[in-house]
Amino acid sequence: MEFKDYYEVMGVKRDATQDEIKRAYRKLARKYHPDVSKQSDAEERFKEVGEAYEVLKDPEKRTAYDQLGANWKSGQDFNAPPDWDAGFEFSGGGYTGGFGDGADAGAYSDFFESLFGQGFRTAGPGGYGTEGGFHARGNDHHAKVLIDLEDAMNGATRAFSLRVPEVNAQGHVTTKERVLKVSIPKGVKQGQHIRLAGQGNPGMGEGKAGDLYLEIEFNPHSIYRVDGRDVYLDL
Repeated sequence: MEFKDYYEVMGVKRDATQDEIKRAYRKLARKYHPDVSKQSDAEERFKEVGEAYEVLKDPEKRTAYDQLGANWKSGQDFNAPPDWDAGFEFSGGGYTGGFGDGADAGAYSDFFESLFGQGFRTAGPGGYGTEGGFHARGNDHHAKVLIDLEDAMNGATRAFSLRVPEVNAQGHVTTKERVLKVSIPKGVKQGQHIRLAGQGNPGMGEGKAGDLYLEIEFNPHSIYRVDGRDVYLDL
């Protein structure tokens, strides 16, 4: 699988503001739109630009993509590192239609799917109206955290530092950190979620705050390996 440099595709610098990315997309979308362009590869380029915009216009996806680092070059053989998204907090906005109306998951490359094809599709709950005004429950957030096998076997209390993307006043995407102290229940399994009530997005009106779901993964162990509820030691 080839690495895709979305900044190169869009023709913008890695520190471009969100407005600069939007302007670049509009220019390229007009240039390569299949109904307008006479270039033989217009449709392919149009899809490529749409995929890049889908990632870079979304502060959560962009921050996650940037975590892979700037050492990769477009076209290099690439496999997503294990747990590359650990400690990254997102609300799961899913696909937002980088190709315009009618976009679907099948329009995206294998590279995109390997990074954003699962967790980022989890959408938060919507709002609802009442006679007293608009009230909406806040969106749930999700994050993957790594723990030691011993913590799962014995139970523990651990502090996790989570990174939350946001856009500053200058239009640049930044991250802020928050530290949460979490009780790890004894016997927790890989892939299990720990729910932290009220730690998601704040609600609107009288709506309650969303929850934060921590997905548990184990750090590699020097001698043990885990399969489901079984622990193996190879001799």
